[in-house]
Amino acid sequence: MTLEILGYLLAGLALLVAGGEAVVRGAAALGMRLGLSALATGLTIVAFGTSAPELVVNLEAATLGETGMAVGNVVGSNIANIGLVLGVAVLIRPMGLDVRAVRDDIYVMLIVSALAWIFLVNGSIGHAEGAMFTAGIIAYVWANLRAARGETPEASASFEAAIPGRNQPIWLDIILLVVGLAILLTGGQLFVHGALDLATNVGLSPTVIGLTVVAIGTCLPELTTTAIAAWRGYGDMAIGNVVGSNIFNVLSVLGLTALVHPLERGDINTVDLLVFLVSGAILLRLIVTGSRLSRWEGALLFAGFCLYTAWRVTA
Repeated sequence: MTLEILGYLLAGLALLVAGGEAVVRGAAALGMRLGLSALATGLTIVAFGTSAPELVVNLEAATLGETGMAVGNVVGSNIANIGLVLGVAVLIRPMGLDVRAVRDDIYVMLIVSALAWIFLVNGSIGHAEGAMFTAGIIAYVWANLRAARGETPEASASFEAAIPGRNQPIWLDIILLVVGLAILLTGGQLFVHGALDLATNVGLSPTVIGLTVVAIGTCLPELTTTAIAAWRGYGDMAIGNVVGSNIFNVLSVLGLTALVHPLERGDINTVDLLVFLVSGAILLRLIVTGSRLSRWEGALLFAGFCLYTAWRVTA
């Protein structure tokens, strides 16, 4: 890897993380000023904000015709969210949680993942599938906003404590949102440029780079927010952030990208799609047992992710 390629990747990644953080802070604070509750803000604006790097990168990749990288980014990001993000979070602090808070969202995640799997097994996600996913994210957000009206004071307090920038002046909210979006767009262009150069340089396809390097890079916002939530003892929020991010990745990132440009699966193979599906299904364990996640389970998730990534780049 040349220094120029590394420079593009690191600069793009830094801008994606910084831009995503600015967008989350600005949009979350504005949402609460407009009357959204802390819970509704966390379930919608913050969840969407942490998926913004994936969306920007996918739109840039699709515009360049690299739809395999775009699909690989979403498939790889969802795998990384379970194995890397959740695995590391549980290693930091074992999670006790009220499974009722995330049961419905886990079911939604499994359903939309299964739909994406069906479409990708058939080879592509076109405009019609993109429209279906986009309608799905609108319905999901609407349902979350309705559910948040009946939130308990405890849920409201825990989410409010974790919402960034809620006490800052409104002019700063607007500046953070606008500047954050501009930084995201610039970072996405640099990161995709570096990823494509890396694919050429190391002899891997853009799809494989999307499944690994790009996916890990764009899931860093989820890793940060989930690790912080776990450290502070917000197990429900940590699980909810991972599940919500996976839902947003499929419905909004894949959906909106497919509306702009039909997506081909590229070099994504049967094993990739199986890992994508099974990694989400692991969370069914929480619904069945309703118990805490232990450090040894976090270690297994993290080790499994490392093994899959190592296999993918050497296969």
